[in-house]
Amino acid sequence: MKLLLDSSSSLLFSLLLAQLPVFTSASPVPQRRPSDMDKLSNQTRNLMKLTQELLREHAFDSDVEPHRFRSLPEMGNRSANDLSNLELKSTLSQLHADLKLYEHHFEWLNKVSKKHHHPAVPKLVEMIREMKSLISLLHRQMQRVEAPRLTPATPSLPPHLPYQFDVLQSSHELLQHFKLFCDWAYRAFISLKPKVTAVQ
Repeated sequence: MKLLLDSSSSLLFSLLLAQLPVFTSASPVPQRRPSDMDKLSNQTRNLMKLTQELLREHAFDSDVEPHRFRSLPEMGNRSANDLSNLELKSTLSQLHADLKLYEHHFEWLNKVSKKHHHPAVPKLVEMIREMKSLISLLHRQMQRVEAPRLTPATPSLPPHLPYQFDVLQSSHELLQHFKLFCDWAYRAFISLKPKVTAVQ
């Protein structure tokens, strides 16, 4: 009788061992939580998509009068070749200051667009909301790596825009400029991710 029990126990143990790989593979694999840098790059990409949608929906054939906005961040000195040499803290600080400046410009554009009942207003409101969320997330990341907060430049906004066509031209220039910024910022966040990991 004892021999029979020992044989049964041994058989049961063998069956459990055989099933172990099945149990292991059936258990759900925990998903990696996105880091703040992942969230920053994803939100920047979403902002770029919103910008492109606005440009497509409200495109027009007339020439845009350039340089209506004198205080936008300078994009001419930022190239893809610089991305691998970015310094973590100074880049995060500069991107934060740039976004705050764009926020002022888009809030102004939203205000004048409402006066002229421009059809882009709902999407502009969504865009400003996304921008504020990105700024808040970026500020949190800056605090983690002890990056200094820069004072944004004072926005130099165009004078009163009497006609809807003026609003359209201003929005077109601002959106084109912001699209370039988002493209560069998206790449910058991806390039900086390993440096953030090394610091934390």
